[in-house]
Amino acid sequence: QPQLVESGGGLVQPGGSLRLSCAASGFTLDYYAIGWSRQAPGKEREGVLCISNHDEITYYADALKGRFTISRDNAKNTVYLQMNSLTPEDTAVYYCAAVAWRVCPVSDDEFDYWGQGTQVTVSS
Repeated sequence: QPQLVESGGGLVQPGGSLRLSCAASGFTLDYYAIGWSRQAPGKEREGVLCISNHDEITYYADALKGRFTISRDNAKNTVYLQMNSLTPEDTAVYYCAAVAWRVCPVSDDEFDYWGQGTQVTVSS
């Protein structure tokens, strides 16, 4: 059974950085597009960005360009979300997700496998 496990969340001060990890088991990430989404308290889930299986990056939230980026290490079967210049508005549970496509889907609704999420809190 494919599984995704996020880690790296926590409490960070405004302006700080965090790197989240998404480790896959039960399948090989090489053949999957991997995305990150987030859900803030009281809000709907929001797609953040995605990396295709040939490392093309798609941003679902254009406002995050320049602060968030995604990368993958196929040898470790892990994808990373690097978040910089964090603000309290970035506080959310962050989820990684996977779909067995070469390209990123248009919407995060099309991902098939989801992790359990990791909490990111930006506060002073």
